[in-house]
Amino acid sequence: MNFMEENIIFKPLYSLKHTPINVHFSKNSSDFVVRERPLYEFSGKGEHLVLHLQKKDLSTSEALRILSEHSGIKMRDFGYSGLKDKQGLTFQYISMPKKYEESLKNFKHDKMKILDSFYHDNKLRIGHLKGNSFFIRLKKVSKVDALKIDQAFKNIQEQGYANYFGYQRFGKFQDNFLQGLEILKGKKIKNKKMQEFLISAFQSELFNRYLSKRIELSHFVNDFNEKELQQIYALGKDEIKSLKQQKQFFKLLKGDVLGHYPFGKCFICEDLSSELERFYRRDISAMGLLLGSKAFEAGDGLVKKLENEVFSFAYEFKDKMQGSRRFMWSYLQDCKSYYDEEKAHFTLEFFLQKGSYATVVLEEILHTDIFEQTHNI
Repeated sequence: MNFMEENIIFKPLYSLKHTPINVHFSKNSSDFVVRERPLYEFSGKGEHLVLHLQKKDLSTSEALRILSEHSGIKMRDFGYSGLKDKQGLTFQYISMPKKYEESLKNFKHDKMKILDSFYHDNKLRIGHLKGNSFFIRLKKVSKVDALKIDQAFKNIQEQGYANYFGYQRFGKFQDNFLQGLEILKGKKIKNKKMQEFLISAFQSELFNRYLSKRIELSHFVNDFNEKELQQIYALGKDEIKSLKQQKQFFKLLKGDVLGHYPFGKCFICEDLSSELERFYRRDISAMGLLLGSKAFEAGDGLVKKLENEVFSFAYEFKDKMQGSRRFMWSYLQDCKSYYDEEKAHFTLEFFLQKGSYATVVLEEILHTDIFEQTHNI
């Protein structure tokens, strides 16, 4: 049975084991702040102007539309490194042709400010950022729950986290991936960018399901004995023993596609013992499949078996998508936390590599569905 035949919404598995922590979280401009960190310094010369924007409850596309209406710049002439959520206070960089600089000298808007500007040689493109720093304030946090949050946050800092795609990828009704599958089956839509986005949501759903299988395997290796694992995965004694000897939570498999973390080329895990040492040092990490043409192929064995369980029904659409790999296991940086017992507020600060979701980290800490909470479902 593939997920099209399932009549339930998929919920990824958590890596941490604890009961849900009930607190209040709202993605508003006081309690959710995102700061974009560029991949490189701007050159100070060139035909492009880079603006550092502060936006309150504005998506990237809404901000660009406002700037376009004010300056006369066509939407296609703007550049940006990543899309930011509408909800919250966000800081990001956008680029535009330098010749329009004068048109923005008197720019004013109640939800957006231009904080600074730089000259640069080229237009900003998707992916031209190192990552994002986040500030999150949780409310109605009891002293007991504060201790639980603090411990969960420390655990993630020590072991890393499952790098799922967040709910933002899947739309208001969490069904973008189904629309993507319909497009792959032949349904036509006129908007090419929307078509690409919906297909990417389908790829993201499959990625999440495979990653969840790997989290399940990691739990099973920790929780079950060697005989039980042999029955579940039909592996030899030596393979089971190798898995049981891995001290980290997320288990690597021979045949995994690995990548130099956080940026680097893909390669196959052939010598598990030597690669484990690099994994412990966070020099490399395992990469999951974004199904499509030219995606780096995994090796044989359990990796291929688990991939087939998730992806096999969609292989017929493989050549209709651009494939790639994405880190399954990632790490927090620049972590800080503070509990204000008087106000019952708990604040979290951390940095994530590009493409990762703060809400995924928050869900791992709280074991609460953030989409349901923020959308009052």
